[in-house]
Formats: sequence, structure tokens, C-alpha cells
Amino acid sequence: MLMAAPDESTKRSDPGHPPHILPTDRLNAFADGVFAIVITLLVLELPVPEVADGLLWALLEQWPDFLAYIISFVFIGGFWITHAAITRLTEQEDQVTFRLTLITLFFISLIPFSTSLMATHLTGSGSRLSVLLYGLNLLIASIMLSGIMRYLARRRELLVDDLAEEDVDDMERKRRSGIIFNAIGVLLALLFPPLAVAAYIGVAFFFFLQPLLYKRIIRRSLKT
Repeated sequence: MLMAAPDESTKRSDPGHPPHILPTDRLNAFADGVFAIVITLLVLELPVPEVADGLLWALLEQWPDFLAYIISFVFIGGFWITHAAITRLTEQEDQVTFRLTLITLFFISLIPFSTSLMATHLTGSGSRLSVLLYGLNLLIASIMLSGIMRYLARRRELLVDDLAEEDVDDMERKRRSGIIFNAIGVLLALLFPPLAVAAYIGVAFFFFLQPLLYKRIIRRSLKT
């Protein structure tokens, strides 16, 4: 006697597979791909001097391009490390984390454009607007990543264990000072753009080095 296959409504109502739970591997693979593409686009934006003589001086004259590249590379690298730490603590994803991550990646994907814009106009009359837009890009991306952390800290069923809730909450708290300095840099862009760029440099290296403080998460990684 043949048994009838369960219909789709039965599958959807299976308590073991809630409809709002989504696969983490798909999201992580997509995010890693976006980070890789964005960093690749950054280096492709660096101009190559087309000179026969005086190559060294031509390179030195392009210091705004290299400065903007370094800031963005360090920022994206720290962003990626922190996102990897978050995924280390996440066992499941839901529709909210998927959407928050997509919005975050949207602003991350704009960084090559805002980087090129700032580098092009850093020493010209458009320095205020270009530095302002660049800082806003970094600021919104940082706020979105912190938003993912705050959401996960309140949805403990998505995390690997109870200690993960404390880790995510601690990570989000440690990032707040960097976000505040980033916001200060945005305000400084309206008054004195070079000082705003200095603030962006500090924020980028803060976000890059901060994951080294996630000692308990590092220990988790070493054990698995």
C-alpha cells in the first residue's frame, strides 16, 4: 500500500522547520562575495600614471587616491572581520536579519563610488561635499551593522547559545564609540574637511583593530 506524500501545507507547518528561518550559508556566502567584489573595485579605481618620465612624482601627486583607498580598505576589512564574528555566533537567520544584511551590503557596495568621489575632489572646491558624502556612507553602513547586532541580541533563539547573546551585546557596545567619532567626522566635513578625513582614518583603524578584543569569540573559533 502506497503512502501519500505529505502536502506542502504540512511541510510549512512543521515546527522543526519554521517558515521564518532561512539558511545561514546562503547569506554568508553572498555577503563574503560582496565584500570581495567591493575590495576588488577599490583597487581598480586607483589610477595608473601615464607618463614616460617622473613616475615617482606622478605617483606622489595621486596621494588623495591612495589615502582614500587605504581608509576604505581598512574600514571594509574591519567590517568584514566583525561580520564574520557575528556569523560565528549565529545559528539561524530569519527574514529580518536577511533584510538588514542586504541593506548593510547596499551601503558597503557604495564605498568604491564614495571613495573615488572623495579622492577626486579632496583638494578642490568640492571637498566639503565629497568628504561629507563619504563619511555618511561609512556612518550609515556602521549603524546598519550595529542594528544587526542589536536585533540578534534580542532574538536569542537565533544564536548558538546563551553566552552568544552577551557576546553580541558586548560587540555592539564597543562599536558605539567608533560610530560617534564617525558622526563627528561627518560634522567636521562641513567645517574643515582635512580634519574630517583624519577622523575617518581613526575610525577605520578602530573598527579594524576592535575585533581583536572579541577574545571569547576567538576562543570559540579555536575550539571548533
